[in-house]
Amino acid sequence: QVQLVESGGGLVQAGGSLRLSCAASGRTLSSLVMGWFRQTQGMVRVVVAASSWSGSSTYYADSVKGRFTISRDNAKNTVYLQMNSLKPEDTAVYYCTARIIPIGSMWKDPRTTVYNYWGQGTQVTVSS
Repeated sequence: QVQLVESGGGLVQAGGSLRLSCAASGRTLSSLVMGWFRQTQGMVRVVVAASSWSGSSTYYADSVKGRFTISRDNAKNTVYLQMNSLKPEDTAVYYCTARIIPIGSMWKDPRTTVYNYWGQGTQVTVSS
């Protein structure tokens, strides 16, 4: 079992920044593909960013490219999502997620169904 705990959400003005953290336990982080998804009320959960096992390869949704950065510290078993130039449309609950697949596999799959573990979510609200 993998436990994921997000932190760092909150209220910020448009143009501001936030950094989300996700602490993982139960499995070595370097064995996991990690992702961040977000969900607004009444909408499906969608991918924001994802990272390969080492962090050397990343994936971003078009809506956040150039503004958000996913990173990971495998020694600390923590994944981060740095969010800059925030917009009101970034308002959502953000979820950390982990996927167990063999290292080196094709991992850039944006579907929620391929991920095995989810955190409880953290609210990000961007005011205009």
